[in-house]
Amino acid sequence: MEREDKIVTGIFLGLGTNEGDRVENLKMALTLINEEVGDITALSGVYETDPWGFESSNRFLNMVANVTTRLVPAALLKKTQEIEKKLGRVRSQVRFSSRSMDVDILLFGNRVINQRKLTVPHPLIPERRFVLVPLCDLIPGRIHPVLKQTFSELLIQCRDTGNVSRTEISLELPGKRKG
Repeated sequence: MEREDKIVTGIFLGLGTNEGDRVENLKMALTLINEEVGDITALSGVYETDPWGFESSNRFLNMVANVTTRLVPAALLKKTQEIEKKLGRVRSQVRFSSRSMDVDILLFGNRVINQRKLTVPHPLIPERRFVLVPLCDLIPGRIHPVLKQTFSELLIQCRDTGNVSRTEISLELPGKRKG
């Protein structure tokens, strides 16, 4: 797996789940990210949210994790998709649907990446309250590398009216990786 010359900081992953034991899905995803991607340095709150882009009676739990890694962006994408699969995600032709786990690469430092299978910053960030609210827990004043606005400004301008409610769920940072 291709690696960076040095550890890259400022990587933000969006996690979402609306099938099965949602809290356990988040815990397992965080453990796998910590073991297979890099150290998790900060976590947003956990939010219960309406489905976005489709109808479902199952609400999502969403959060954002700040990660450091040595993986290059393409290797990070491959690893996050492997984690989704380990946690029961089955990809279908339907773009938006219920899932046991979704891990999106929201930001990779300040890099702008436009590849066939990967666009970073994630292009739908400004349209999704369920991403912007937890991002603002961690980096409200950070400037979006393409839109040149802070994430708190993007949240104010967001037209998404879906319900995003902070839960009482408190997840711990996994222990530091060995090696």
